[in-house]
Amino acid sequence: MALLAAATIGTLLWRSPMLAAEPAVVLAPPVVDNAKAAGPAQTAVLSGGCFWGVQGVFEHVRGVQKVIAGYAGGEKSTARYETVSTGNTGHAESVKITFDPAVISYGQILQIAFSVVHDPTQLNRQGPDVGTQYRSSIFYEDDTQKHIALAYISQLEQAHAFPRPIVTRVDALRGFYPAEDYHQDYLINNPTQPYIAMYDLPKIESFKKTFPELYRGQPVLARN
Repeated sequence: MALLAAATIGTLLWRSPMLAAEPAVVLAPPVVDNAKAAGPAQTAVLSGGCFWGVQGVFEHVRGVQKVIAGYAGGEKSTARYETVSTGNTGHAESVKITFDPAVISYGQILQIAFSVVHDPTQLNRQGPDVGTQYRSSIFYEDDTQKHIALAYISQLEQAHAFPRPIVTRVDALRGFYPAEDYHQDYLINNPTQPYIAMYDLPKIESFKKTFPELYRGQPVLARN
């Protein structure tokens, strides 16, 4: 989100009841998914609004080894916060999740993203943040990830899991570019910042309640 003064953010949030974390949705797990098995670490790249909260949730997921906030969908030359914030670069604020495939599957990561991280029916926005840089996207790295992502979206649509159509894009990953250092672990480092407290911390509580078997209290850090 735009780095407004904390006092200004707090005023905006508390005066508008619409600017609050989306409620969690209990979704069925993906029917099409990789079986959990020991092997090299894998990665998933996705977006769903301001990357502070997306990173913060996945840093609390068992089996996740690291989460980096960054940009995906555009060119390397425009992968800077001030430029991406114009909404004209093709980039989305995204995260790159490195995970142990023996502990958590790619499909489960998508299930968490759709259930508690963001509302996949909001087009080019999430909550108070508006623009294509806040879109819901899955950036697949290979045909297997593409197949799992498309199959899960189809599964949720057929089940009418949401009251509105899912607008999540499924695009090939052309590149992931880490965000500036001050964005990394932002939620962990700034838990009392008004935007974080109002919009992002409730997502972690929702995750803890909805997926207790996958929640861990001690988060992994991007800077480890």
